[in-house]
Amino acid sequence: MNGNDGTAGPPTARTVRRPGKGRESVPRCGRRAPLRTRYRRTRGRRLRRLFYAFLTLIATLCAAGVVAYHFTTIPKPHPETVTQSTVFLDSDGAYLGRRGPVDRQDIPLSAVPAHVQEAVIAAENRSFRTDSGISPQAIARAALATLTGGDPQGGSTITQQYVKNALLSPEHSLSRKAREALIAIKLDRTRTKDEILEGYLNTVYFGPGAAGIQSAARNYFGVDAKSLTVAQGAALASIINIPSYYEKAGSDPKVTAKLENRWEWVLDAMVASGSITDRQRAAARFPAFRFYPPGETEGQRQYLIDIAAKEAADRLGIAEDQLASGGYTVTTTFDLAAQDRATQLAEGNPGGKGVRVHTAVVGIVPGDGAVRLLYGGSDYARQPFNDAVSGAVEAGTALEPFDEVRRAGEPLGGLLRTAAPTPLNVASAYATVAADGRYATPYTVARITREGRTVYRARPEVRRVLDEKEAMTAGARTGAGPTPVAVGSAAVKAFTTGGAGGGTTRRTVWTSGYDDRLALTVALFADRAGGRKGTTVPARLPNGPSPAEFAQRVAAGIWEAAAT
Repeated sequence: MNGNDGTAGPPTARTVRRPGKGRESVPRCGRRAPLRTRYRRTRGRRLRRLFYAFLTLIATLCAAGVVAYHFTTIPKPHPETVTQSTVFLDSDGAYLGRRGPVDRQDIPLSAVPAHVQEAVIAAENRSFRTDSGISPQAIARAALATLTGGDPQGGSTITQQYVKNALLSPEHSLSRKAREALIAIKLDRTRTKDEILEGYLNTVYFGPGAAGIQSAARNYFGVDAKSLTVAQGAALASIINIPSYYEKAGSDPKVTAKLENRWEWVLDAMVASGSITDRQRAAARFPAFRFYPPGETEGQRQYLIDIAAKEAADRLGIAEDQLASGGYTVTTTFDLAAQDRATQLAEGNPGGKGVRVHTAVVGIVPGDGAVRLLYGGSDYARQPFNDAVSGAVEAGTALEPFDEVRRAGEPLGGLLRTAAPTPLNVASAYATVAADGRYATPYTVARITREGRTVYRARPEVRRVLDEKEAMTAGARTGAGPTPVAVGSAAVKAFTTGGAGGGTTRRTVWTSGYDDRLALTVALFADRAGGRKGTTVPARLPNGPSPAEFAQRVAAGIWEAAAT
């Protein structure tokens, strides 16, 4: 039967070789083909199915990526990356100190020299100008590290680093890495490269405590970012890689050598890219580092910042904590060279046993009111009270030159009636005489800027409080006062030294003098520990060294320094 009548046909047979019997046909009895055979027969079909599944997966992922990209928004920078410190400078632009929780100040990219920009690009992301904002290799490396529990990997591109540091939380997860990449791509498509680079340079951490290129330039080299040299810019760019390690440069020889090697590498890359010439490369020398302690100031400079910060906040109509975090630059009226000279001279009096001698020094520009120097104490940490501004010191004979003044306008009139004026007030009185009877309100803030824009500029407040005759009389009596003291400059009026008490019972000593450039007052008084813990009571000035001679030496030394 062949099965044509509807019955089943005979089973198929296969030929086998039996030992001694030759070949014979053996029925298959319905057995299936071997697995290998069936696998070969269906391999093409399965490969096609796998290929279609792969295409479907890719299409799904692409669609998900497009949807995710569409719904991804660029977040605002988190608060700590937009908080800025306020920096205080002296009248010549020298760094005085800062206020604020973060040592950072935003500056426009135009304030960063091109060679500094190119140094950062050479050190951190050489394809920055042409890439799409991400590095697929770096993303894969970071994802693998996250999955395997390895060390966190960097974002590689400048755009990704900016997103990571300024826009996202510091967590390490695959979802955050994916979001970082999407934001970086969107940022690259919606912002210019210069905008991204500006944001990066204003937020990247340079250590120690310095965030952003402006603070780094000041902390490491004592200059604004706009003044960075090729060598300095390359050095700062080299630090970004491991700031917590490189902050020991200059003190640790091993760290210094490693940083110098990286600095050489950055400079070579800049030559290769054409951003600097071979001549500039050959002229570059590894720069010397200097450091300003974050959040602190040297010695008594905090006194200067205290009074300038209060005045700046008042001028702007804001609270002092708003000023500290507002990113302002406050140019003061202080002359740090004169201030440092006053510090050296004023700290030469050791006092007596159990007695602490206080020295206060004030220098004011006559007819203008700008306070050039203000020595309020030797150590702000030990005594935050400012002797020069707030200390009420017994005047005694210090104001004798004004005894014949009968009709002094305010505020000079009130000062002359005060038994214990402040050194600032006494200096302003002598500045009035130097300005022929015109009183100028003392001020310490010359200008305030924010993001390169001037928001305040001082205008001296001057008014006549003495007629010319009375001003001349007081001036004549200054040179013929209780103890006239001549100084080296022929142009200066003689200093007058007076005070309260006399001989071995002297309680206070004042020395004041002026010319048309500066009115200077030095005040000495003393105290000792009181009966209760943490209190003090007035004390007599010790006889050695002579208080009057010491005050005169301080005044003469400051004057000679100011005249040169």
